[in-house]
Amino acid sequence: MIVFYRLWVVLLVAVVATIWSPTVLEARKVRLRMGTMVPRGSPWHETLLYIRQEWRRLSDGTVDLIVIADGQLGDEVEMVRKMRAGVIHAVALSSGGLSRIDTSILALQVPMMFTSYQELDYVRDRIAPKLREKIESKGFQYKVLFWTDGGWVHIFSEEAVRRPIDIKRMRLFTTAGDPESEKLWRDFGFNVVPLAPTDMLTSLQSGMVDIVSVPPLLALFNRIYAEVPYMLDLKLAPLIAGTIISKRAWDRIPTQYHEPMLTAAREAGTKLRDEIRSLGSQSIKEMKQRGLEVTHLNEAEVAMWQTFAESTYPKLRGSYCPADFFDEVKRLRDEFRIKSK
Repeated sequence: MIVFYRLWVVLLVAVVATIWSPTVLEARKVRLRMGTMVPRGSPWHETLLYIRQEWRRLSDGTVDLIVIADGQLGDEVEMVRKMRAGVIHAVALSSGGLSRIDTSILALQVPMMFTSYQELDYVRDRIAPKLREKIESKGFQYKVLFWTDGGWVHIFSEEAVRRPIDIKRMRLFTTAGDPESEKLWRDFGFNVVPLAPTDMLTSLQSGMVDIVSVPPLLALFNRIYAEVPYMLDLKLAPLIAGTIISKRAWDRIPTQYHEPMLTAAREAGTKLRDEIRSLGSQSIKEMKQRGLEVTHLNEAEVAMWQTFAESTYPKLRGSYCPADFFDEVKRLRDEFRIKSK
C-alpha cells in the first residue's frame, strides 16, 4: 500500500511538472504578428504597444502580439497581401490600406464632405456596423478591432498655394497601387506621381514631388514640413484608420479571452482618437516655431474650394466608393446639420 501511494505521488508530480513545464507553456502561446506603417514612438505606435501589453495581461500570457512598425513589412497594400497569405496576422491601416479590402471606407474620406469631428463621429457611429460587416465578410474574413482617425488632411507644399489651380501646376504625391484613384486624380486635372508611402520623404528631398496631403501630426513626426514648409489651412478630409486581425488568427485565441481583448482594443482606439485630435493643433504650433508658414483663406476662397470639391462628387460616387455608402454618408451628414441648427 505504501509503495502504491509513493508511486501515485511520483506520477502526480510528474504529470504536474509536465503540464507546467516551460515547453508545454510555450506551446500554449498564441504568437501574432501585426504590421503597420505608423512611425515608431508615435501615439499610434504607443497605442498598439499598449494593446499588446493588455492582451498579454488579459490572456495570462497566452497571447503574444508582436508589433512591427515603420513600414518594415512593406506598404499597406503589401501588408494586406501578407495577411491574406497568413505571413502576418493583423494590420493597423489607414483608409488607403483598408480600401484594398473594401472601398466602402472611402465614403468617409470624400474631400470636404465634413467640416467638423462632430459630423464625422455622428456619421461613422451610424454606419460602423455596415462597414464592419463589409470588411469582415471579405476574402479570408477579418475581425475589426477598432476604428480611429489620424487628424485632418492638409496640403503641404514647396511654395504657398491658395487655389486648386495652384496645385494642378505642381507634382502631387499619391500612393501607388491604386490605378482607379490615380485616374480620378488625373481626370480632375492634377499632375500626380504615384509612389510607395515609404518613399514620401525621399521623393520630396529628391524633387520628384513638391506637394503632399497629410495630417499635421504625421508631417511633424516624419519631418515632412522641413521639405515642404507651406501648409494650407484647409481641412480636406479626416484620415480614417482601423486595425484588423484575420479571422483565422482570432480563432486561434481561446474564446474566453475574445470579449475582454476586444473591449481593451476598442477602448484604446477611442483614447487614441481623442489624443490624436488634441495633438493636431499642437503639432501645427510646433511646426510654425520651426519655420512652417500657414496660409489662411478667407470665406470666399474656402467657398471656392468647397465648390470645386463638390464638383468631383458625381465621379467619386460609384467609382471612388460605392454609391450606396456615398449616399448614406451624405444623408447622415445633412441630418446632423439639420439637428444642429
